[in-house]
Amino acid sequence: MVSNSKIEKKADGANPDQLTAAFGRQLSLASRSIHADDYTNTHVAVAPPMHVSTTYRYPRNPDELVPWSDVDPNDWEDFYIYSREKSPNTTRYEAILSSLLGGPVVSYASGLAAFHAMIVFLNPKRVAIGGGYHGCHGILKILKKLNGLEQLELEDEADLARLQPGDVIHVETPLNPTGEARDLDHYRRKADELGCYLTVDATFAPPPLQDPFRHGADIVMHSGTKYFGGHSDLLSGVLAIRPDRALPRDGRPGWLAGLREERLHLGGVMGNFECWLGVRSLRTLELRVRRQSDNAARLVGWLAEQRRAGGNVVADLVRQIRHSSLQPEAADPDSWLSRQMPNGHGPVFSLLLKSEEHARRLPSKLSLFHHATSLGGVESLVEWRAMSDSSVDRSLVRVSIGVEGWEDLRDDLLRGLQTLSEELKD
Repeated sequence: MVSNSKIEKKADGANPDQLTAAFGRQLSLASRSIHADDYTNTHVAVAPPMHVSTTYRYPRNPDELVPWSDVDPNDWEDFYIYSREKSPNTTRYEAILSSLLGGPVVSYASGLAAFHAMIVFLNPKRVAIGGGYHGCHGILKILKKLNGLEQLELEDEADLARLQPGDVIHVETPLNPTGEARDLDHYRRKADELGCYLTVDATFAPPPLQDPFRHGADIVMHSGTKYFGGHSDLLSGVLAIRPDRALPRDGRPGWLAGLREERLHLGGVMGNFECWLGVRSLRTLELRVRRQSDNAARLVGWLAEQRRAGGNVVADLVRQIRHSSLQPEAADPDSWLSRQMPNGHGPVFSLLLKSEEHARRLPSKLSLFHHATSLGGVESLVEWRAMSDSSVDRSLVRVSIGVEGWEDLRDDLLRGLQTLSEELKD
């Protein structure tokens, strides 16, 4: 074990991974999930404490009193005033995520709070966005009402050509609800041509599945409610900033301090308990995600084989399976998709059934899959997606795979489809 004295604090705020200096090399994702916040330890307890206070005492020494406006934003761990600014729990949660995501992290009360804060901070006049999560479209609709923000179609070349310097290209990949991937290198080239920022919602492919910074993202967004929480019991949003944009450079202000200051006024900070739950959950992130990804790949492969073979209940009721592992590029080890997702595919996929009625009824025939919205938890979920998103095909069922045995999930799906088929015959 590395002692706290060996884990020296960095003052620049752009590289909160204190373990790299201590060990002389970058540790694995799993090790950083456990130890990236070790430098914050102030007690001999192994399990991190939960701080519930919303306010913190000022120093007793009058010579140490520093007005709020003069606090060094890079000396983030040493001075606490009020939990809407930061708290010890926030510091831990953001320290781990900064190490895992590869850039300084600012956390928020929900994924939509993070997306709203990102758009407010970048303040574009136009945002190019594809399908994906309907909540982000709702945020853009509100901003259009307030300041005339224009929403453009990401996959329409004519719309992309209307973007101007300072605008945003926002790519969700893999895409909600299908789990299909989008080429980030392609959109980085577009952003460079047009002088735009590239922001990426990577919720459906958390570490170790995807690293958008390797493909030129300026800001990476996650709904931490999903895989970072992983147990369906907390709300969280995360923005990770590309390191070379995080701090002041070439006379330009750094994004890290700006996002933190604006979060203070927007008020979208996570609660103490949620941050504590987030730290607990991040310890097992890689274990969970690798298991979920493998389960999903096996299930999608089995379903696809059943459809190809024909003469069975899967072929009879499922008209399409959508997932990044089924995209043509997935079979080519040199394709953009294989480079972008080298460690596996996301744990979410979609089934399009033969009719809306089939999609409505299938969830009630399943035992191991809970019929509920959201995703990313240890338990598998299934959702007739029309329940929460009016924009999707009403025959679509979204499937979020958990950590159960994949054979059990396969058998549950098979029984459910068989039961539905028999019911339809009556």
